[in-house]
Amino acid sequence: MLQGFKEFITRGNVIDMAVGIIIGGAFTPIVTALTEKVLMPLVAAIAGKPNFNSLLAFSIGKATIAPGFVITALVNFLLIAAALYFCIVLPMNKVRERQEAKKAVEEAVEAPAADVALLTEIRDLLAHQN
Repeated sequence: MLQGFKEFITRGNVIDMAVGIIIGGAFTPIVTALTEKVLMPLVAAIAGKPNFNSLLAFSIGKATIAPGFVITALVNFLLIAAALYFCIVLPMNKVRERQEAKKAVEEAVEAPAADVALLTEIRDLLAHQN
């Protein structure tokens, strides 16, 4: 019973997930600051308000229906997603592409050309027959 628990805990994917959650928690203040102090003031400069909460609001009896809160949440999500993509994902993808291209060049230099490999194989077969 304890052996199974030990295997579960020491599996790489569980540890990776735990690290991801911790990094995500540490990253939250950065995203919040970017959204609240940089992006939403830009929205306020363009739209005149820092949010869309009162947009399309209407009342039915004593209840107030405010679809603007959904619009604000959607805009926040899109701004955060765009910031993460352009500030983190895109640069990391470029770095990965450069590393893969460098590795491909190194492998191409190490591997002999197809015709050289074929001639080497023929030479070795002839040497083995004699």
